[in-house]
Amino acid sequence: MSISNAMASGVSGLLANSTAVGSISYNIANADTVGYRRSFEQMITSGSASAVGGAMSTGVQTATVNTNTIDGNYSETSVATNLAISGGGFFVVNSNVDASYTSGNMFTRVGSFEPDEDGNLVNSAGLYLMGFPYDANGNLGSVDRNSFADLEPVNIAGQTIAGAITENIGISGNLPSQETGLDTPGDAFVTSIEYYNALGEAERLTLSFQPTAEPNTWDVTISDANGDYGQVTMSFANSGEGAGAPQAYSDGTVLAADPAGFAFDPATGTMTLTIPNGDVPQTVNVSLGAPGSFDGLSQFSGDYTPLSIEADGSESGVLTRVEFDEFGNVWGVFDNGTRTSLYQVPLATFANPNGLQTSNNSTFSASMDSGNFYLGQAGSGETGTLTSGGVESSNVDIAQELTSLIQRQRAYSSNAKIITTADEMLSETVNLKR
Repeated sequence: MSISNAMASGVSGLLANSTAVGSISYNIANADTVGYRRSFEQMITSGSASAVGGAMSTGVQTATVNTNTIDGNYSETSVATNLAISGGGFFVVNSNVDASYTSGNMFTRVGSFEPDEDGNLVNSAGLYLMGFPYDANGNLGSVDRNSFADLEPVNIAGQTIAGAITENIGISGNLPSQETGLDTPGDAFVTSIEYYNALGEAERLTLSFQPTAEPNTWDVTISDANGDYGQVTMSFANSGEGAGAPQAYSDGTVLAADPAGFAFDPATGTMTLTIPNGDVPQTVNVSLGAPGSFDGLSQFSGDYTPLSIEADGSESGVLTRVEFDEFGNVWGVFDNGTRTSLYQVPLATFANPNGLQTSNNSTFSASMDSGNFYLGQAGSGETGTLTSGGVESSNVDIAQELTSLIQRQRAYSSNAKIITTADEMLSETVNLKR
């Protein structure tokens, strides 16, 4: 190897180690950057060697190695919308909420998302979180996980849930048998029933259970604030296997005035009310329990306890908070007690995530080395899981970086020594003719 080759190798060593120091300094500077992925310069030989010709390698060069597959530590923030990924995958983000969302999307591990003034979840770098929306029935449907076509910004402002009209009400509980058969029966036992109209507003019905002088017999009246709908006499069995269960219904009486209505089916123990609370009256079925069964009211000796009411339908509600599960589902909790799915936040995975191209704000874009992305559901296959209430810290290890810095500094000094030595040798060669 000639002196000039030695000098060239020394120069390449200076360049390679200075490049490595640049990467180390960048890592140290971003040691506290949320979601930052460490990279480092790997030294590789440049030139060639031949045992026959005596040619030697001419130096060293660097190759950048990314550590996108190594997790950082979880840092708790107690902010419900902050998200951290454990395992593989990247959030899909976009810098423009007015975009078509099929372009301008990037990938990141920065999960410091919080709602902006419009309710869109945006991270500290100003990038908006993208997700698949659920429909009004809580169904995701068929989504394209190989493109951005079905994504939209995750928005948690102004979310409301429509009320569902009540159609069926079931009554269960026990009436005290000792209250019946008295010469002077006591007061009626009264319970109220909450139901929902077509607009999701809560309204109430009242059921009155009046014990009669006839043993095990009750007069049941149903009404609301506008008056009575109807009345039926209900008797209970006092012996046999069906003791305590409804035995028969009789004397169904309509008390409602048009346009309200009342009907009763003694075979099923069901009252059918026509409630004039809209242009189209609401029909509600109230079940007291079929004769010979214990699927509704019963009558045994003992104290009266409040009856259990099971009504379908729900009140309209306004979003009060959101929750995230480990599978990337965004759940909305509404002031009517309803909890429903709003979005699914997918995580983008790649065949070679270390081959992603890096850019500003700790973002990445796909490259030929990384391969195409797949928007998988968190917690499935090789895709990582989500944790809310915290963020993923940088995966930089300061001690490791400082150790590497010392190594690179010594290597740089050594290569500088090669150059000065080669220079002195060349000077001696030049001076030979003198």
